[in-house]
Amino acid sequence: MSEASKPGSVPMVAALFVQKDGVYFDLEGVDPWDEERDARNYSGPHPVVAHPPCARWSRLAGFTEARFGYKRGEDGGCFEAALEAVRTWGGVLEHPAYSRAWDKYDLAEPLWRGGWSLDLYGGASCYVEQGRYGLPVKKATWLYAFGVELPDLRWGYTADGDGPRDSKTEPDGLAYWRDSWPDAKHRDRSGTPEEFRDELIAIARSAFVAVAA
Repeated sequence: MSEASKPGSVPMVAALFVQKDGVYFDLEGVDPWDEERDARNYSGPHPVVAHPPCARWSRLAGFTEARFGYKRGEDGGCFEAALEAVRTWGGVLEHPAYSRAWDKYDLAEPLWRGGWSLDLYGGASCYVEQGRYGLPVKKATWLYAFGVELPDLRWGYTADGDGPRDSKTEPDGLAYWRDSWPDAKHRDRSGTPEEFRDELIAIARSAFVAVAA
């Protein structure tokens, strides 16, 4: 009997491309892969929650290229590795809404009013806002899931001008754009709220149920 199937055990999930000592660390049943471990080398066998770097794929990728010289889409193979891990072991991948990676890898574009969109490869995408899970900014997000149960999430769309402000001096909606800036000094811009983290882990763990079915 495997560890994952023993009565009372917590099925193991691998958290890929996560911040060192961030919200995925020190959790029972979660194996975190930060930059030092290099999640591109993940070879299973557990379902995954993947947060591949987004600066080269977001709607600010052009700005990033102009300012820092980083070419759009050139992320060292991180997104491709995350996608392969999700499709191989089951799980869920998170990226900013309107990520150019969806076009590059022919993934189904999510319905921005809620629900899952199915693709031709057996995967599914959706739009969700992390602000509905405790983040003080909207942080519009796309998810790609494969080999798992597809739950109802906290669906809904908030116009950029309607979300909560990040500070008293910042216009509504601007904080969302800052979330994609490649500035590692500001962890709050790319951090995952605990409620949303738990939702993603639950999705990944449902891969065991999907396989059993």
